[in-house]
Amino acid sequence: MDQNPSFPVFPMHFRGILLLAGMYTISWSALYSLIGGSLLEWLANGSLIDTDLPVSYYGGFGIVVGLLIFLSAFYPVRWVYLIIAGITGKIILAIWFALGFLPDLGWNKRTAFQLIFNEIIWLIPLIMVFLRGLQVKNYLIVSSKN
Repeated sequence: MDQNPSFPVFPMHFRGILLLAGMYTISWSALYSLIGGSLLEWLANGSLIDTDLPVSYYGGFGIVVGLLIFLSAFYPVRWVYLIIAGITGKIILAIWFALGFLPDLGWNKRTAFQLIFNEIIWLIPLIMVFLRGLQVKNYLIVSSKN
């Protein structure tokens, strides 16, 4: 029996990736919203920082991005555009952190962790999931016309 079907499928573990990425983004963004000042002091590695940084806005936007990614896991083929909205949101969060926070915090291993592991590294699996969802969606559209 052939294990590879002749049509694209959306594997269940891709939904798990979306759920995990959404919950991870929500949890880190909630930390920015709730204890943003303390988190910035930790990220600054003990250096003096400007307390007027828009931490709560960054956290609020991150929560919205995380919710979009999380909700896209329920119907990833139909709501494939929520995945691309989440990818765009992660890119905006990375740029916002790099341009808005990094000049005041300085580059160190903690800010590198925030930028690389919390924002940028999630783009790879999210793009893979988006491309598979788009492939399945396009296949379903073409096969419904035949």
